[in-house]
Amino acid sequence: MEKEVSTVMKIRFGDCDPIGHLNNVKYLEYMLNAREDHIEQFYGFTYEDYIRKTGCTWIAVQNDIAYLKEVRANNKVQISSKTIEIGERVDTVEILMKSLDGNVIHAVLWITVIYFNMKTRKSEPQPEEVKNLFYKFHTDLDQKTFQERVMYLRKLNKSKANS
Repeated sequence: MEKEVSTVMKIRFGDCDPIGHLNNVKYLEYMLNAREDHIEQFYGFTYEDYIRKTGCTWIAVQNDIAYLKEVRANNKVQISSKTIEIGERVDTVEILMKSLDGNVIHAVLWITVIYFNMKTRKSEPQPEEVKNLFYKFHTDLDQKTFQERVMYLRKLNKSKANS
């Protein structure tokens, strides 16, 4: 089973600045939309259905993003996501925006989410069946902090550019 799932998306001209680079806030939109698609396609549910069924959802409590290489209008990119940390209440997901061939990492986003009960308006432990589902897509990274991961991906981009 593939632990890192991905989607191909085309960068729209209207999402770019006057010099043709993807606007910073649009990176987030593309990456979050891809993650939502991944949840439906690979995890087998939508957030809307999950909330309706359980009364719970995941609330983003922190986003860390690094822009590593510009993306231009009309390019196609590959956006992948994987779960990198699973806790009792808190999970972290990594989303990468890469070139279509996967050789260039354009951006990395770490989203930290907390499992939240909409009725009680409080965090609560995630059900075991949810954690078990997420473990199917869990990837253990060698880099344990966001800054270590960014440095590693920058070096990776540089080494591929020089080869």
